[in-house]
Amino acid sequence: MKYEHSKNQVYLMNLHFVWCPKRKKKVLIGKVAKRLREILEQVAKEKQVKILALEIQPDHLHLFVSISPQMVPHKLVKAFKGRSSNLLRDEFPELRKLPALWTNNYFVSTAGNVSNKTIRKYIEAQATV
Repeated sequence: MKYEHSKNQVYLMNLHFVWCPKRKKKVLIGKVAKRLREILEQVAKEKQVKILALEIQPDHLHLFVSISPQMVPHKLVKAFKGRSSNLLRDEFPELRKLPALWTNNYFVSTAGNVSNKTIRKYIEAQATV
């Protein structure tokens, strides 16, 4: 992992998202999975988000991204889920059988190249300086 730079910022903000189709249906396979990957990559490009890893399983997906400090995680996941739901349900009529493509829930966790323990030690060491 390397630090990103902008005009007035240096940052490393990586997020791991996981979400599932409604009722954990195993619908993320074949052409649906391939198209989902394309849609997520398109949304990431538009939002200027770097996809570090993407794994699509039949009943859930893992998305690991690098974002800028201006990006709000819940708005980002809403963009990914909203766009993909609309397009996939239009392109694959069998997905319309579900009341919604995605559950309302999702998991998000931060990740970086420094552990919590290292950060705590650094901050505690500043008190003695």
